[in-house]
Amino acid sequence: MEDLIALVLAAGKGTRMKSALPKAAHLLCGRPLAGYAVALAREMGARRVLVVVGHGAEQVREALGGDLEFVVQEPQLGTGHAVQQAAPLLRDCTGDVLVLQGDVPLITRETLEALVTRHRQTGATATLLSSVLEEPANYGRIVRRPDGTVDRIVEHKDAPPEIAALREVNAGVYCFRGPELLDAVFRIGRGNQQGEYYLTDVIGLFVEEGRRVEACVAEDPHVMLGINDRVELAAATALMRGRINRSLMLAGVTMIDPATTYVDVDVQVGPDTVLYPMTLLEGRTVVGAGCEIGPSTRLVNATLADSVNVRSSVVVESRVGERTSIGPFANLRPGCDIGREVKIGDFVELKNVVVEDRASMAHLSYLGDATVGERANIGAGTITCNYDGVQKSRTTIGRGAFVGSHATLIAPVTVGDGAYVAAASPVTEDVPPESLVIARSRQTVKDGWARNRRKRE
Repeated sequence: MEDLIALVLAAGKGTRMKSALPKAAHLLCGRPLAGYAVALAREMGARRVLVVVGHGAEQVREALGGDLEFVVQEPQLGTGHAVQQAAPLLRDCTGDVLVLQGDVPLITRETLEALVTRHRQTGATATLLSSVLEEPANYGRIVRRPDGTVDRIVEHKDAPPEIAALREVNAGVYCFRGPELLDAVFRIGRGNQQGEYYLTDVIGLFVEEGRRVEACVAEDPHVMLGINDRVELAAATALMRGRINRSLMLAGVTMIDPATTYVDVDVQVGPDTVLYPMTLLEGRTVVGAGCEIGPSTRLVNATLADSVNVRSSVVVESRVGERTSIGPFANLRPGCDIGREVKIGDFVELKNVVVEDRASMAHLSYLGDATVGERANIGAGTITCNYDGVQKSRTTIGRGAFVGSHATLIAPVTVGDGAYVAAASPVTEDVPPESLVIARSRQTVKDGWARNRRKRE
């Protein structure tokens, strides 16, 4: 929206979270709490996004990242004080300021657009988001005038019984005319039980001066759910997950049991993919079309092409090509780049491995810091010894190579294209292309040795 600046308030400690991590940095469906407000501000087309940080400021900065402007509030003396600290960065503001709370993650773009639209259509100096709750609990109560405009907001702790009985409450989200906000916020006091500067007192000041204050009622009360402890975090997470799953299913993704399918907010899943129960898609995972994922599978920041099958396995920070099959019980650790039509079977672990098209490692292998050529076959029990206690070295297995069961490839080593490694061979030197390497002692049989030993015993 034209000439809109967003101000995200994320300075609170979150004492009731009982955590060393500041509340704004706690994750909800893979995104920091304050990250939801930041993402919405960007979706709204805000030309600048300012974030007020305080407790654990560096942790919040690191969690949010991006091209944001940060303001430090120290000490934390309330929401009005937070806006005061941001004032120097708002002096050029001639339009509107959208104030968002960093711990209210369920607000939707549609709700904010309705808020800003109402603010501009009515010509209000300030417009706040409200909702009508059956149990208003600790939210500030909205007192309206006979004409429907806002008269004042009374914080719960300061509310007499007749005000506490009101059910329309303040969501803590506002749209202000920028210049008027900057003028008023320095004229409020902190004569309240908390000794803080309330941003809600700006509303009262506007009303006293005869300025128009509007309230836009959110139809869905869940959008204003604030997070104060881990119980509320879990409740909000369940609501957000429901939204995510519904959106994916409407876009053509099949979920066998949505209640046991866990998808983070920034995950992408293509149509005709099937997600089986106990599947977790985390971070910025991308899953192509026509895949089968699960059951009991975890993908973290993974990228899967179309028609990939991953069963009862873990894939972390790795890329997987088309029509590749993984699992069950495989573990792809960070840095893997898997080609097309690759078979990675049960109890295979890979770390920082490049696997070219149509290679196969069917079971019980560990490959670390390696390259596996096209159509190579890795036998059961094969391992690469990539770490000598000081540094890690790389193993290269050529195209069409055949590595027999229980081979040990001691890096740095190269197995040439089309070469064969005999089963149970420890390989310490490069193997030329199209050759056979046998690196094991000859079998010796001593007749009667066991019988004679038992007699001696």
